[in-house]
Amino acid sequence: MNVIDEIYNIGIVPVIALDNAKDAEPLAKALYNGGLPCAEVTFRTDAAEESIRIMTEKFPDMLVGAGTVLTTEQVDRAVAAGAKFIVSPGLNPKVVKYCVDKNIPIMPGTSNPSDVEAALELGLEVVKFFPAEACGGIEMIKAMSAPYGKVRFMPTGGVNASNLKSYLDFPKIIACGGTWMVKKDLIAAGKFDEIEALTREAVVKMLGFELMHIGINTDSEDEADKTASAFASLFGMPKKVGEGSVFAGTEIEVMKIPYYGKNGHIAIGTNYMKRAMYHLERMGAKFNMDSVTRNDKGEIKAVYLENEFSGFAVHLLQK
Repeated sequence: MNVIDEIYNIGIVPVIALDNAKDAEPLAKALYNGGLPCAEVTFRTDAAEESIRIMTEKFPDMLVGAGTVLTTEQVDRAVAAGAKFIVSPGLNPKVVKYCVDKNIPIMPGTSNPSDVEAALELGLEVVKFFPAEACGGIEMIKAMSAPYGKVRFMPTGGVNASNLKSYLDFPKIIACGGTWMVKKDLIAAGKFDEIEALTREAVVKMLGFELMHIGINTDSEDEADKTASAFASLFGMPKKVGEGSVFAGTEIEVMKIPYYGKNGHIAIGTNYMKRAMYHLERMGAKFNMDSVTRNDKGEIKAVYLENEFSGFAVHLLQK
């Protein structure tokens, strides 16, 4: 998996300014345990280089990059410390070309079509959009995307828990950079447990897990119809007969023949299937890839986990 693909799967890139390198390890641990194995450590402070080195040494499978990189000398220092990608606030052609020539992933800051065209000229198709909210937010990105079909963006600046989904819903967004889970006052106070909680909350908010329906296994079409009819009659749910099941409302699916799960299945919806699978696999979940169904674009729209829970299979579903 390349750096850009991994950033896409993670979905949120915490943007960090550390004044003291001693905070690097506990902060990395809080992010990692909270579900975001990624950090953009900005070169605004003297502690940046050492912080990157500590994070990459203590958490070797964490994706650590350097932000606010303004010179080629900073690129060299960041990469030597272990940075896997470079982010800059603006588009400096010298810095971008230096990174491209050395095959170092870089996302320079852009805020208008001229910046995007300069990035394309230098061979890039992924750029930072900064400062996102001040420059028009998601509507500006959508407007700029129209003539630049291959360009994808990582918006940073003003992105937070309340507007995160509005950005990530647009397919040209690879991830969002943000600081709301790594506030400087929390770092300074050593409140890494709060940072971990905010990080976990951000991941949950992004993935948007939601109970969609309960599936019940039966042995025949007649039994499925009777069971669904009972739910429909008792609880005022509309009944809908499908090819392999009968629904009572949207909440109860009764299978005409036994399917996955001893007793049935539980369908959990998510905002972003690919990201959800990545994050669940990080937590130890395994998927039954033989159960995958896809949409007309070839994207996974449904998949079952391998394990059952008290006789119920779990079915991840794209909302």
